Amino acid sequence: MSKKRGFSNVHVHRNSFLLRDIILGGQDGLVNILALVLGVAGASLSQRIVLISGLAATFAESIAMAAVAYTSSKAAWEYYKKMIETEKEELRKVPHLEKKEIEQIYRKKGFRGTLLSKIVSKITSSKRVWLDTMMTEELKLFPKEYSRPEKNAFVVGFSSLIGSLIPLAPFVFFAPVTGIYVAFFASITALFITGAIKAKITVGDWKKSGFEMALIGTIAAVAGYLIGLGLGRLI
Repeated sequence: MSKKRGFSNVHVHRNSFLLRDIILGGQDGLVNILALVLGVAGASLSQRIVLISGLAATFAESIAMAAVAYTSSKAAWEYYKKMIETEKEELRKVPHLEKKEIEQIYRKKGFRGTLLSKIVSKITSSKRVWLDTMMTEELKLFPKEYSRPEKNAFVVGFSSLIGSLIPLAPFVFFAPVTGIYVAFFASITALFITGAIKAKITVGDWKKSGFEMALIGTIAAVAGYLIGLGLGRLI
């Protein structure tokens, strides 16, 4: 039973990071491109201009997001490897102090007496378990979050691409005047659904989470449209 529970916890932990990357890329791409295409549509009623500027921004945005995800994950992974070497050295040189730290960690969790002693003895009986515990409990570092920078880059970049296409697609089928309304409502709906799904998978109220994401998109879209409309009248 404990093995199944442990596997489930690891599975959920990995899925939470995947969900984070999907939402990060998708939301960023959708909100940024929505603001851009509405701004361009407000400044120019040319369907061709809206599509060209939107597509150019879509690919630039997706590549940039993927690059940022890769470099940040790689930097975090390198930092993790550095810290794990530091902890290994401390376990070798000052094991008594490291054992005290394990005891303090679990004392803060509420364990006392014989039970605390058994926990500390069990953890410190295995160098691997001891090291993993120090990394996760003391340093709060989780390797599964950034051990594969290329995967993070792909997920974030691809999610950004898909998210960007949602506000752009209506301008393929509709003239800019109609496209503005279709793109806005399609994007806000997509953001609301994404926020609701996030709350269902993790924690929180799905209505509140959906509304928060939709509100962010609305503010960005209105700002982009008004700026474009203003610039269109000035230039």
